Amino acid sequence: MLSNLPLVLSLPDMAALIGLFVVWFACVWIIENPPARHPSVSVLMKTYRHDWMRTFVTRSPRIFDGTLIDSLRQGTAFFASASLIAIGGGVALIGNASTVERLAQDLPLDTVTVDLALKLLVPVAILSNALLKFIWAHRLFGYCSIMMAAVPNDPADPLAFRRAEQAAKINVTAARSFNRGLESINFALASAGWLLGPGGLVLTTVVAALVTLRREFWSHSRLVILDKTD
Repeated sequence: MLSNLPLVLSLPDMAALIGLFVVWFACVWIIENPPARHPSVSVLMKTYRHDWMRTFVTRSPRIFDGTLIDSLRQGTAFFASASLIAIGGGVALIGNASTVERLAQDLPLDTVTVDLALKLLVPVAILSNALLKFIWAHRLFGYCSIMMAAVPNDPADPLAFRRAEQAAKINVTAARSFNRGLESINFALASAGWLLGPGGLVLTTVVAALVTLRREFWSHSRLVILDKTD
C-alpha cells in the first residue's frame, strides 16, 4: 500500500507540513537558547542540577540521591515504553489497509486511504525521534548514577567536587535529551491534526507551540523555580 503513496503533496499540505517542523525546531532552539533576561525552565533547572551534585558531595548518607536518580531513569523508561507502544499502534494501523479505509470513511473529509496512511507516517516518525531521545536520556542518567557512585565519600578529597561536577554535566545532558523527547511528543500529537487537512495541521501546530512555550516561559512553576535566583 505504501508503494502507492503520492510523491507530491498539494501546496497547502506541503506548507503546513514544513511549518510543523520549522515551528518544532524553533521551539526547541528558543527553549535551549533563551534570552538571558528571560531564561526557560530547562535552563533554570541546570543551576539546580549543579547545586544538587555539589550538595550530594557533603550529604551523608547518600540514599536520597540514589533514589532520586533512579526515579529519573524510571520516568524516561516510562515515556520510552509509551512511545514504543504508540509507534507500534501507528505502524499496525498503516499496515492494515481495511482499518485505515474504515477510519478514513469516518473522518469529516474526503480523505483517500493512501493519503491517510501518509499522514499517519508523520506522527509515527516524530514519535520514533522521541523514543530515541528517551532511550539516550535513560542511558545518560545511568552514566550519571555511576559517576555519582565514583564520587569519594570524603568531601576533602580533591576528586570529590570534580567528579560531582562531571556528574552534573551528564545529568544536564540527560535532561536535555529527555526534554527534547517530551517536545517531540507534543508535536507528534500536533501532527495528527493533518488528518483534518492543512488547516487542521496549522491550528494544532500553533496550539502545541503555545503550550510548549508557555510551560517553559510563562508558567507558575517557572516563577517558583526563578525565585531562587531573585
